[in-house]
Amino acid sequence: MQLSSIAHTYKRYRTLQTHRISALPVVILMPHSACNCRCIMCDIWKDNKNLKQLTEGDITDLLFSLKKFDTKQVVMSGGEALLNTNFFKLCEILKKKNIKISLLTTGLSIEKNADQLLKWVDDMVVSLDGDEAIHDAIRNIPNAFKKLKEGVEHIKSINPNYRITARTVIHRLNFRNWPAIISAAKAMGIDQISFLPADVSSHAFNRQTAWAEPKQHEILIDERELPELQSIITHIINDNVADFENRFIAESKEKIQDIYNYYAAFYGLNAFPFKKCNAPWVSTVIEADGNVRPCFFHDSIGNIRDNSLADILNTKEAISFRKELNMSTNAICVKCVCSLSLSPFATL
Repeated sequence: MQLSSIAHTYKRYRTLQTHRISALPVVILMPHSACNCRCIMCDIWKDNKNLKQLTEGDITDLLFSLKKFDTKQVVMSGGEALLNTNFFKLCEILKKKNIKISLLTTGLSIEKNADQLLKWVDDMVVSLDGDEAIHDAIRNIPNAFKKLKEGVEHIKSINPNYRITARTVIHRLNFRNWPAIISAAKAMGIDQISFLPADVSSHAFNRQTAWAEPKQHEILIDERELPELQSIITHIINDNVADFENRFIAESKEKIQDIYNYYAAFYGLNAFPFKKCNAPWVSTVIEADGNVRPCFFHDSIGNIRDNSLADILNTKEAISFRKELNMSTNAICVKCVCSLSLSPFATL
């Protein structure tokens, strides 16, 4: 192991022990606040008229902090990151510092941006909500599935080894379509697919207020539907043994079962599944207006247009937040639908 790698590992270990950020392997950027889909389970698109976006100056100013924290990977999220007209310039600035770039995308504009994506983005994660009919209905955009499929296939025709994975939010409108989602991912050439339940209780995804119960139940799987959900999960586990073994399905069988447990917890049938997570210690989220969050779900702790990222993450208040955060009792963490657990020895 090289000395630089040993030093980075030590800094990551010290961060977890002291709650003061010494190394930050992952930074999540939202280059653009708007989205080109109108998803039923997300409110980001409802604020499209109030455009916010990161600039080349914002990214250039970040470089000092990224170097100080030895950041290895930047994840471009959104909104739809590709809506930022300077997106690939932002990537170029980061790539010149040997930072890996991953893109989370709706997939609608993959094909027209294929050459630039292959040049500046190391891998992509696309959103897949169902077979063609279900995906288009949930995305609320005509031909969304067709554009996604053609984009993935086009990239793969140029570079078959380019890694494209899919992420699917399982909820009331698509859980019955789950086996078809797996088939659709295979048919379009996706390398791996990941599943998670829908967030129905936080302020994330541009919700000015948390969803009230009627809105929640448009997405939340009904208690009467839980036996059907369990039956589908059982079939997925039994019928896709090879997909779990070769990691085409990213999660373990136990994690897939936890999707049932998550929805059942809303009706008091069991506890919410425990998620091992150290996201606020190993990553941060920077929104399109410059606001900095410990993760997608916790409140902003500063803005990169006011202070450097290095200063924001290590204020007395930020250190205290991490020190006092208890994943098993914090109301946001208990109901969280996604988690990041990165050991000091994990490579990106």
